[in-house]
Amino acid sequence: MKIIAVIPARYASTRFPAKLMEDLGGKTVILRTYEAAKQSHLFDDVFVVTDSDLIYNEIASNGGKAIMSIKEHESGSDRIAEAVENMDVDIVVNVQGDEPFINTAALEKLIEVYKNDTEEKVDLASLMFEITEEDEINNPNNVKVVTDQNGFALYFSRSVIPYPREKNAGVHYMQHIGIYAFRKQALMDFYSWSMQSLEASEKLEQLRYLEFGKRIKMIETAERSIGIDTREDLEKARRMLSK
Repeated sequence: MKIIAVIPARYASTRFPAKLMEDLGGKTVILRTYEAAKQSHLFDDVFVVTDSDLIYNEIASNGGKAIMSIKEHESGSDRIAEAVENMDVDIVVNVQGDEPFINTAALEKLIEVYKNDTEEKVDLASLMFEITEEDEINNPNNVKVVTDQNGFALYFSRSVIPYPREKNAGVHYMQHIGIYAFRKQALMDFYSWSMQSLEASEKLEQLRYLEFGKRIKMIETAERSIGIDTREDLEKARRMLSK
């Protein structure tokens, strides 16, 4: 089973433009992410796929593997699918370009799903963690997920799901972490489908997979990912790196 990591890397960012090219301890954020993925030793190969000459040259000039997107893409899945379309791979892991402190243990759990999936019932695997604070549960920027008894996703939403009509029902609220491991075929199927109403409404690409019947295995992790979404996050990352 050939497993690769692909890091989708857009130059433009609504909240923090050009964040992937910001300095983080003497190296750019995207280069640190790429090197961390390589150093995890979990993947047969690692690629950065980007729409930016700057990011492409940053990776290539430092001995890394970068791919330029040919088309404009609305989602990370589309960008990754274009990049791997002609590659001979089985599992593609999406590593976020703005998360240079890779959670190796969590990625190992995702890969383990496929090693144990002898009947190939899993199309995608992804991560979630429990949230308990009311502000976190109600925050539409925190995507919630509900699963069936076997851990397969039933739905993702920016809204509170399930709605707590009965306060003492013992519900656990789970927040989705947007890191995926795809079977290549699931990724290519996604690439061929058009956006449907649920995805368009919530602006969540994972809903396209559910709307077309793909099965997403959710794995619980205790550790939250550390992403760089704001300049404050970058300063926090710099402090962590200097310790």
